[in-house]
Amino acid sequence: MEQLPAQMTVIGISKPGGPEVLKPETRPVPKPGPGEILIKVKAAGVNRPDVAQRSGSYPPPPGASDLPGLEVAGEVVARGEGAVRHKLGDIVMSLVAGGGYAEYCIAQDAQAMAVPPSLSILQAGALPETLMTVWHNVFERGALKAGETLLIHGGSSGI
Repeated sequence: MEQLPAQMTVIGISKPGGPEVLKPETRPVPKPGPGEILIKVKAAGVNRPDVAQRSGSYPPPPGASDLPGLEVAGEVVARGEGAVRHKLGDIVMSLVAGGGYAEYCIAQDAQAMAVPPSLSILQAGALPETLMTVWHNVFERGALKAGETLLIHGGSSGI
């Protein structure tokens, strides 16, 4: 396993606006806390909240990263205390609380998923936001069960 650098390149939002306001910055590499993993980002998705945040109409929630990027895929390079689901070197994808537009990103160990061999790392980087949103709404909130039918009559965007 490689030695982690102290600094990383991120893509920050210099001011509200279009894509031209996304600017490279240098920031410290974050350290995972309890139950967290650090992912060396290989791919990050672009979602509607990222565009809204960039335009100034969607501030990050309190305590979340000010960097855009709600989904990432990459390699686990560090683990916080109690993070035992994934080991160093695992290739994972995860929904994150912002910060995906960076070389390294913190994720909850329990939310990260192994990237299946059938997906490229680029595909995996664009999957968690939609997958977890649909799963939560259809199976956890909607309680869809085997044998039932689901009609989706107004799907848009990634969902």
